[in-house]
Amino acid sequence: MSAKTFDVVVIGAGPGGYVAAIRASQLGLKVAIVEREHMGGICLNWGCIPTKAMLRSSEVFHLMHRAKEFGLKAEGIGYDLDAVVKRSRAVAKQLNGGVGHLMKKNKVEVFMGAATLPGKGKVSVKTDKGTEELAAKNIILATGARARELPGLEADGKRVWTYKHALQPPHMPKKLLVIGSGAIGIEFASFYNTLGAETTVVEVMDRILPVEDAEISAFAKKSFEKQGMKIMQKAIVKELDRKADKVIASIETGGKIEKVEVDTVISAVGIVGNVEGLGLEGLGVKIDRTHVVTDEYCRTGVEGLYAIGDIAGAPWLAHKASHEGVMVAELIAGKNKVHPVKPESIAGCTYCHPQVASVGYSEAKAKELGYEVKVGRFPFIGNGKAIALGEPEGMVKTVFDAKTGELLGAHMVGAEVTELIQGYVVGRQLETTEEDLMETVFPHPTLSEMMHESVLDAYDRVIHI
Repeated sequence: MSAKTFDVVVIGAGPGGYVAAIRASQLGLKVAIVEREHMGGICLNWGCIPTKAMLRSSEVFHLMHRAKEFGLKAEGIGYDLDAVVKRSRAVAKQLNGGVGHLMKKNKVEVFMGAATLPGKGKVSVKTDKGTEELAAKNIILATGARARELPGLEADGKRVWTYKHALQPPHMPKKLLVIGSGAIGIEFASFYNTLGAETTVVEVMDRILPVEDAEISAFAKKSFEKQGMKIMQKAIVKELDRKADKVIASIETGGKIEKVEVDTVISAVGIVGNVEGLGLEGLGVKIDRTHVVTDEYCRTGVEGLYAIGDIAGAPWLAHKASHEGVMVAELIAGKNKVHPVKPESIAGCTYCHPQVASVGYSEAKAKELGYEVKVGRFPFIGNGKAIALGEPEGMVKTVFDAKTGELLGAHMVGAEVTELIQGYVVGRQLETTEEDLMETVFPHPTLSEMMHESVLDAYDRVIHI
């Protein structure tokens, strides 16, 4: 049977793949997309979106307990975990359907099945009905990543969970151990801790949220501990002794082994790229530690083959994948002035309580790169809107190049910082200096005023502290 021919075949319909397909179609190319499980990928079905829906429930639950502070009455406060999960799944389902609709609207042909690359410019898709052969001059790999499993700490879905089990929990943890304090680990720790689980977080590095600025990590740690979480840093889970109703974890810290008994463990120790079974080695694609090696334009070195998103390496963020998808589609369509995505211009957001967000270099990284820096800070307690919201805990930190006034990095912890960070992201994109930011009129009363004050503080002009 003859192969169906396209200009572009995208493998994987997550936030990288489906966006690449839409943009390629907008540019007049004939596009097919292959997806083996769900439209929208992990992000939309089992990641970013359903976790935010669950975290919203725990946030509202937390606020209900604070009703009295706001002059309100709420009695007999409780939760129904099944209903929380049901809402989260419904949100994911709605968006999954939305992606399907976008494919139709943009005339992208969808093939549900597992793809392999039998040769250059060829894609073979194993579907329920048999095998479909596709041909295209350009192929975009957007197969994403999955949870890393450490030997001895593998998930079983009963007592030891990955993020997927944590999103559809078989029971409510009473005593929870979270291994790993990156965004995924901390978000689940925050969710279950707020609902009343006695939560311990184990981090192998010397601080939690290790990719964040050290000051922000320290602030977040204090907040979590105040909420009753136990944080163990520079600690390694050596083994899990699994019983029917509990798990005994042996945790090495400071050269000693401590035994911790819990009823549930969530493993969030990073991710590995989905590179197997595609036939990449046969095509001569370079793979380094489960990730496809690419140049800054996401080219793999094999003509007409690109890799975007998680499979192409850090930062492992949906918005990075989407931007790479657009860039590659424009490159294929022959557009002039295609800009590569710079990792340091991508913001990271963590939706724990308090929220954490950052863009650019941490203070330590900027110094390590040889910059002379000016650093500004502003606390939430000095902001009228934060106090009115009942959210006086948090801080905004900005890092500038002392010589040029370039904004090198911005780091925040506190209410709604995942929305605020975008102001600094735009600023960096426009190559703003401290002067531009100081002369910008921020509306009052808003949380965003703290962004202004943090800049002023870096230049000894802060007003409200």
